[in-house]
Amino acid sequence: MPADVPAEPQAAPGKHDADIERLFGAGGPLGPAVGSYKPRRSQTEMAKAIASAIDSQTTLIAEAGTGTGKTFAYLVPALMWGGKTIVSTGTKNLQDQLFLRDIPTVRAALQAPVSVALLKGRSNYVCHYHLERTLQNGRMTSRDDVGHLREISRFIKMTSSGDKAELAKVPENAMIWNLVTSTRDTCMGAECQYYQDCFVMKARKEAQQADVVVVNHHLFFADVALKDTGVAELLPSANTIIFDEAHQLPDTATLFFGNTVSTSQILELCRDVLAEGLAHARGIDWAKTVTVVEKAARDLRLTFPQDIVRLSLPQIAPSSDFFPALDTLKDELDGMVAVLETQAERAETLEQCRVRGVELAQQLSGWKFDPKAKVAAGEEAVFWVEAFSSSLQLHKTPLSIAPIFNNQREGTPRSWIFTSATLAVKNDFKHFSEQMGLTGEPSHTWPSPFDYGQQGLLFVPQNLPQPNSLGYTDAVIDCALPIIEAAGGRTFFLCTTLRAVKRAAERLADEFKQRGLNFPLFVQGEKGRTELLDQFRAAGNGVLIGSQSFWEGVDVRGDALSLVIIDKLPFAPPDDPVLAARIEVMEKQGKNGFMHHSLPEAIINLKQGAGRLIRDEGDRGVLMICDPRLISKPYGKRIWQSLPPFKRTRDTAEVVEFFRNLPARGA
Repeated sequence: MPADVPAEPQAAPGKHDADIERLFGAGGPLGPAVGSYKPRRSQTEMAKAIASAIDSQTTLIAEAGTGTGKTFAYLVPALMWGGKTIVSTGTKNLQDQLFLRDIPTVRAALQAPVSVALLKGRSNYVCHYHLERTLQNGRMTSRDDVGHLREISRFIKMTSSGDKAELAKVPENAMIWNLVTSTRDTCMGAECQYYQDCFVMKARKEAQQADVVVVNHHLFFADVALKDTGVAELLPSANTIIFDEAHQLPDTATLFFGNTVSTSQILELCRDVLAEGLAHARGIDWAKTVTVVEKAARDLRLTFPQDIVRLSLPQIAPSSDFFPALDTLKDELDGMVAVLETQAERAETLEQCRVRGVELAQQLSGWKFDPKAKVAAGEEAVFWVEAFSSSLQLHKTPLSIAPIFNNQREGTPRSWIFTSATLAVKNDFKHFSEQMGLTGEPSHTWPSPFDYGQQGLLFVPQNLPQPNSLGYTDAVIDCALPIIEAAGGRTFFLCTTLRAVKRAAERLADEFKQRGLNFPLFVQGEKGRTELLDQFRAAGNGVLIGSQSFWEGVDVRGDALSLVIIDKLPFAPPDDPVLAARIEVMEKQGKNGFMHHSLPEAIINLKQGAGRLIRDEGDRGVLMICDPRLISKPYGKRIWQSLPPFKRTRDTAEVVEFFRNLPARGA
């Protein structure tokens, strides 16, 4: 096992080092609390570095290899010495896991008298007012909705949190949730008759009073941008902020520091204006007022005949109908807002519609640009459009979030901890720290305790065509079939596109049938992610085919998973307008956009996918990366050197032999 590299050269041991040695040591309190707990040197050292950063109110970028136990490494110092702490994680599932499992375990083991709260975005909490309205209106579209609504009515009488995650009987993505939760636009605030009982307000109040608050990245950045999630009130008093799964931050922050306005938001507003206008202000021809706006919104979408489009403004022809259609929509929306101005005092709900109309009109008018200029409105943002089958989104995305995020970090001194299994490229944190504006901040990698040389094999097959060639996915499947058979199923097949997922699913279903291979097939999109994973684990010999959502945050330990196949190196699509604009700016600065941006991004993404394979000290398996560029391109070496130190092979027979020598399952 590689020896730990000391973190930063320290003049003296940290103030809490002795306590950490005791807490994480063999006779310490964590052992009895966690059945399978074993002291790990890298975990103890990481905890010391985090305690030091907390103590000195400084920043630390901490990469922890799989199996280090990074969650405990930051929770122990945070609960003991962190003061008011905000822990932000990648998804709501991880948030629930921290709140319901990890924090209670550590708190009980340490006997730490800290209070903990969970805070999610408002769409996660049932709204008394909107539930009441939906029950009265009865605007149900399906039998499922009626049953779900009955469950929600029962749930609201029993729940103390109102968090929809507690109501397993109603799927998280059921349409009914939109009718029984509030948005920033539709919340009545202090005017609401249910304000005293409001679950959103209750969650925010608990968060303000708690020592430790668990949020997710979307909520954190939505708040920084919109001041609407309750995090804004927490930030001034926070001493410690910990971002787990920190590799996701650049994308999440970009999403929220940008600005998006869509035709579906405008159509939704039109629907509400019509309903509220007819209910409270009969003297106006609301149908006519609304119809012209709806038509203008639909006409704007129709300026792109294709089904799915992503174009930056310079790519739209100056003669396109898009520009006059956008002007028409701005004018018609202004007209509807002018009518609302005259009627808003008649009802609180009409005033709400007016405010929404004004905000949407402002967002549209912020879309100022000169289509003849090469880059729209300065180089700090990229303007681009995205068309879906029935809606059009207008995006304004910052080219760099570093200055905006730096701005957030200024002011009150506090410690900022950024941690993940994948932040560095070959031990170099430059890419992540430049994206986040953390240049010059201390960073360190703590290696995984796993023996990758013994536990795993990296296999790059020979004679595959170039990834952009026709029939590439079929060639990958031909190559993968004997390996899947040798592994006895137990495979994750990770693709970089949904098209490849579909093709792989068709081919494997046929091949398994023809060859009499009884491997259950699980395909992304056929069921929810959690359900697919549960069934995959239970099957014990399944093959799961998925794209991006299965590359990270997925934990399958033990015998159910022994082979991870990756079809291509996960480079971002070259037609991504934001990526293209970022690379253009880099190249103007004399940098190589591919080496400085596209390659590090792909490596961090690939490390996530590769991290699915070995999750435990007893796991053994093969990582099969099919992309020949890993060998043929000069940058290939940099990629595999960033991966765990697996033994490497290009020989199919060696892979088959590896599986033959695996200990019998359950032995």
